[in-house]
Amino acid sequence: MRDNHDAIGGDIHWLRAYLSKGGIAASEPDMIDPFGRKITYLRVSVTDRCDFRCIYCMAEEMTFLPKAELLTLEELDRVCSAFIQLGVKKLRLTGGEPLVRRGIMTLFRSLGRHLTTGALEELTLTTNGSQLARYAGDLREAGVRRVNVSLDTLDPVKFTAITRRGQLGVVLDGLSAAKTAGLAVKINTVALRGVNDDEFDRLVSWCGDQGFDLVFIEVMPMGDIGGENRLEQYLPLSMVRARLERHWTLDDTDYRTGGPARYVSVRETGRRIGFITPLTHNFCESCNRVRLTCTGTLYMCLGQEDAADLRTPLRQSEGDEALVAAIGEAIGRKPRGHDFIIDRRHNRPAVARHMSVTGG
Repeated sequence: MRDNHDAIGGDIHWLRAYLSKGGIAASEPDMIDPFGRKITYLRVSVTDRCDFRCIYCMAEEMTFLPKAELLTLEELDRVCSAFIQLGVKKLRLTGGEPLVRRGIMTLFRSLGRHLTTGALEELTLTTNGSQLARYAGDLREAGVRRVNVSLDTLDPVKFTAITRRGQLGVVLDGLSAAKTAGLAVKINTVALRGVNDDEFDRLVSWCGDQGFDLVFIEVMPMGDIGGENRLEQYLPLSMVRARLERHWTLDDTDYRTGGPARYVSVRETGRRIGFITPLTHNFCESCNRVRLTCTGTLYMCLGQEDAADLRTPLRQSEGDEALVAAIGEAIGRKPRGHDFIIDRRHNRPAVARHMSVTGG
């Protein structure tokens, strides 16, 4: 474990190596935070816009960012490439809904060059599935091999109620297209008390039939979502697992994908179930990731407000020296963990920004 002084010293060391080789360090400098965690995973929100308004994520009437505040696709490519040169091995594009951004496949194809060189090990995305039927083949050609698809119910009426405007059939068509294109699929399901908690067994069975892995996620207290009450939505995943174990044999496994989920294998289906528990059991001790918003703001922790401005140094010059220095300074103050809680007295979010701003 290192204190902040040691972390900043390490940042200076790899920054000098980076600059000495004209922007490409000879020995692939590692980004190490103050607690000795190597940062190898970058999640990038390419837009705050979405064609759904899920009840746990957004208010029904959202005010989105003006286009002028967003990084261009070229700027997103440049900042992602800088992170890759500094040791990021896994890159996930998120939103809002990433596939609604105009020209997004240009960015996927450009970033795919890092897969070809071996500098990047995985390029992937999280999507609501609404555009997958259109883009699945293109994603595969760009180098994407697996996708995470948010799906909280298999009931068409309930699906429209949860998303406020989505159509289940469209998402199912997208999942079919993903399978046809050869993409591995992981389903992300937010556990919502009184909403979809009667469907968990059905989802496990369906994912087994489809050949999908399934991840359950606790509702996260982020952003004002209007009239919805997060206290009423919240369902601990310890209860979800206990319910599943009435019908399924769950075997613990050390399988990891680089994210926060802890996985079990389902003996009856041969598939995996993951549990992401930001409230009942946080995953901070092994955190290897940071998040970049579509405006160029870097959040070192999803559950903290501290952030770094990368848009300004990105636009200061055509070179990456200022950008790399800003990244190093930010990594040097990554916190030990998040502060997610459900505020039972005031029914307010732990973090003011919406999940769609930071990305999933």
